[in-house]
Amino acid sequence: MSHLPDPATAPELFDGLLLRRACAYVIDCAIIVMIVFVVSLLGVIGGILTLGLGWLTLPFLIPLAILGYYVATLGSVARATIGMRAMDIVLTPTRGQPLDGWRILIHPLLFWVTVWISWPFLLLFALFTPRQQMVHDMVVGTLMLRRSPMERHWQAFTTA
Repeated sequence: MSHLPDPATAPELFDGLLLRRACAYVIDCAIIVMIVFVVSLLGVIGGILTLGLGWLTLPFLIPLAILGYYVATLGSVARATIGMRAMDIVLTPTRGQPLDGWRILIHPLLFWVTVWISWPFLLLFALFTPRQQMVHDMVVGTLMLRRSPMERHWQAFTTA
């Protein structure tokens, strides 16, 4: 992991990272609530038009729509959800591999499972890891960094 940024030598990449992640989470939750509302509204209309048959699809469509939000945003060139972009953070692979479809799919799934099980443990864990990684970051092999300082860091790293 020597190719990874170190908080001791590049503290600007990790400055206020956990607070930024928490704010990004709140923004993304608001967006997800809107997505669920729209999908539910469409499901209700579809259920009325199909005499109730469309309502059976809602338990499948809602999770797929939420997962679609993560895949569309984390899988984009920005590698960040809308909340992460607003908070100037980005998801970066740590194991020298690209941020492929499986990681993009597994990262939010593990996040929601670990948050559902024990969100205080998740935050405490991040406080004691050198790069402020959460459990799902370490399992998937990703790292959250501040975007604007990261771009300057990688430019300096590639020219050296």
